[in-house]
Amino acid sequence: MVMTSPNHRYSLRFTPESGYMSAWWHLTSEPFGAEPYWYAAVGELVPAEVLAAVTDALVIPPPAAQPDPWQTLDAAGWARDDSGAARSTDGMCTIEHRPVSERHDTPEWHIETHETNFHELGGRRIWHAHFHQNVPAHLVNVFVTALTDTAPLQRGMHEPTAHYRAVQEPSPLSPQQVVDAHTDRPKAITARVRAARRRQTKPAPAPVHTRTAQPAARR
Repeated sequence: MVMTSPNHRYSLRFTPESGYMSAWWHLTSEPFGAEPYWYAAVGELVPAEVLAAVTDALVIPPPAAQPDPWQTLDAAGWARDDSGAARSTDGMCTIEHRPVSERHDTPEWHIETHETNFHELGGRRIWHAHFHQNVPAHLVNVFVTALTDTAPLQRGMHEPTAHYRAVQEPSPLSPQQVVDAHTDRPKAITARVRAARRRQTKPAPAPVHTRTAQPAARR
C-alpha cells in the first residue's frame, strides 16, 4: 500500500515472517527535500487500532510543535526504571529510546510486549515495534497515545488475533454501531485533510497600506 500526503510518499508493506525478531508490518518514508528517509517495523499481533493511528497521521499535516512521547507516557501513569525505560502499569509493555551503542548503530524507539509470570519478569514476547531515529516525534507520540489508551477494543469473541490474556466482556455497542464507527473514521480523516489543505492554499490577506502623514507646509 502506498500513501501520499502533499509533500511525502509512504509505503506500508505486509510481509509475514517467522522468527523472534521478525516484523510483519514495514512502514517507510521516501526522502523529500530536506526530509530524510525513515522506517518503522511492527510485529504481527500489534492491535490494528494502534497501527491505524499512525497511518492516519501520515495524511494529516503534522503539528506545528513536535510533542514529547515521554510526557504522554508519564501522563498515562507508566513508570520509569533506572535505565530510563517506561513500563506499563500491568508490566507487560516496555518502551525505551535506545542510544547509539555496539548493538545499535542509530538511536531508535523500541517497544516490546511480553507475557508475565511468577518465574521471570519478561516471558514470551507478544509483539514488538521499532522506530528509526528519523521518524518524526509526532508519529511516535501517536503510536504511544493509541497504545496507552485504556478504552476497550472491539473484537469478536474468541478472535484468533486477540491474546488469551485479554479480558473479554460483552460490548454495549450494537453491531451496526461498530460498523458505523469504522465507516465514520475515514470520513473524519478526509474532512480533516481537506480542511488543512484549504488552510494551506488560502491566500494570505493583503497588507493594509496606511497613508503616511505628510508634514504640514511651512510658510
